[in-house]
Amino acid sequence: MKATLIPSLPALLFAGLLLGGCSTLDQAGTPADSTPQKPETASQPEPTVYGQFRQDTLFDLLTAEIAGQRNRFDIALDNYLKQARSTRDPGVTERAVRVAEFLSNEQAANEMTQLWVEIAPQDPEALRSAAIHLARAGRHEQAMDMMQRALDLHGETHFDFLALAAAQTDPQTRNALLTSLRQMQERHPDNAQLVFARALLLQQADRPEDALQLLEEQPRGNEVPPIILLHSRLLAEQDPDRAEALLYDSLERFPDEVRLRLMLARLLVSKGNFRDARVQYMKLAADNPDDADLQLSLGLIELELEQAQDAVIHLQHTLQLAPGNNTARYHLGNAYLAAGRTDDALLTWQSIDSGNELLTSRVQIARLLLEQNRIKALQAQFQQDRDQHPQHGMTLFQIEIEALMPDHPELAMAQVNAALQAYPQDSGLLYSRAMLHEQLGNLRGLQEDLGSIIEQEPNNAMALNALGYTLADHNIELDRALSLITRAAELAPDDPAIKDSLGWVHYRLGNLELAETLLREAYDAFPDQEVAAHLGEVLWRQGKERQARRIWREALKLDPQSPLIPETRERLEAE
Repeated sequence: MKATLIPSLPALLFAGLLLGGCSTLDQAGTPADSTPQKPETASQPEPTVYGQFRQDTLFDLLTAEIAGQRNRFDIALDNYLKQARSTRDPGVTERAVRVAEFLSNEQAANEMTQLWVEIAPQDPEALRSAAIHLARAGRHEQAMDMMQRALDLHGETHFDFLALAAAQTDPQTRNALLTSLRQMQERHPDNAQLVFARALLLQQADRPEDALQLLEEQPRGNEVPPIILLHSRLLAEQDPDRAEALLYDSLERFPDEVRLRLMLARLLVSKGNFRDARVQYMKLAADNPDDADLQLSLGLIELELEQAQDAVIHLQHTLQLAPGNNTARYHLGNAYLAAGRTDDALLTWQSIDSGNELLTSRVQIARLLLEQNRIKALQAQFQQDRDQHPQHGMTLFQIEIEALMPDHPELAMAQVNAALQAYPQDSGLLYSRAMLHEQLGNLRGLQEDLGSIIEQEPNNAMALNALGYTLADHNIELDRALSLITRAAELAPDDPAIKDSLGWVHYRLGNLELAETLLREAYDAFPDQEVAAHLGEVLWRQGKERQARRIWREALKLDPQSPLIPETRERLEAE
């Protein structure tokens, strides 16, 4: 059996396993000892025993090895199982365990590990293997007992594996395991795996504070990398600075521990410290030059640091290592754009023809072509994409329509009408057309499209709110507007846009105090320019001009280019 297929097994045929059984044979296949043999009884012939095993056993084991060499692992496993049960030999049984593990045959592996422990109850490896397979079978208490026996024999243990395997157990089982681990730790206070396993189980039991306290109690010098990783992960949720300090300190002791350095790099990214994160990723990439993920991470960090040329280099390297990585390809387009290489950016995005990045790249293509005023190229691109990717036809229409809508509403209207020919009465397209009708001053068209949506989907809060707000904003059909927006608020009570509409319709109805309350709630949840303009107007109408100006000043700091607030202020001051 090839060592690359079952690495834990020797390549030589049963070298050491048969304990020299085959060496007692001469070339003729007869015993080397020339002592005359007793005549065999014809009625009940006794099987000839070669060394430790009988002839039929050797034949089955030899067949198993040959079958393994020929990739017939099913035959190999069947023979090993048969002879393990028959001979109860620890070597053959271990071999059966390894083949079953290689084939992911958990039932056979569990049976064989139990047999192995029965045959060799003092073998720590047998106990450890049995514990792992019992845990996989959900028999956690028995698994813990096996691991305890292995620990008492000073064998290698995997309490961390048992803790991970117990992740989905019920609270009662998990608490029993925690009690057992605590008792074992009292007898073996220096066993790092026991500490790690307890902390893992506490974390899985949604007790992160207890897990962190346990790890904090451990002497710093005794921590091993898996414990440090868990410790820093738990610490990062409460005190990222301390987690960072722990990882830096640990890397002084374990400078070659990739997992610690990667954890530190990711923590630095999460804190927005891209410069220090780049240092860590550069070290990781230097030690692992063929790791595409590290190159991608470096490229993204360089983009954050506005180092476009360096980002291009790392993202190009990523694609050399992983040509099918569309995430890298998408961000390479962003890097080209940041470097001023717009043609390269466009070609790179256009080369993406699958995955999630297909649609996000089309958003970028639309934006770039619009900036270049290449409207015909944009339309040709999206028509080609719809032809090549009909499963994304609807979304591609929507991307094109939304891109054209701000500055080219007539073209956007033509496209939404074409889309509705392909996807009749689609509520998303009808909503887009309603907004275009509003932009083009066609109030009747807006009302018809939003009414169609509400007729199809009576609980569409967005359409109810849009129609109600439009009526209120035009100061018409206010009772209907109030009814529509109230229904929308019942469906989505926490939506600040709907609360803004409700405040605005009450303002139109003359309910100024209620309008102020609702608009303040909307503004606190979503300090948008339109909400600020509405709230300021309501305050102004109540004679609270100073408060109105303060709200407007605050909102303009967030968006100085917004025309809504200056227009509202000028209109009110002119009255």
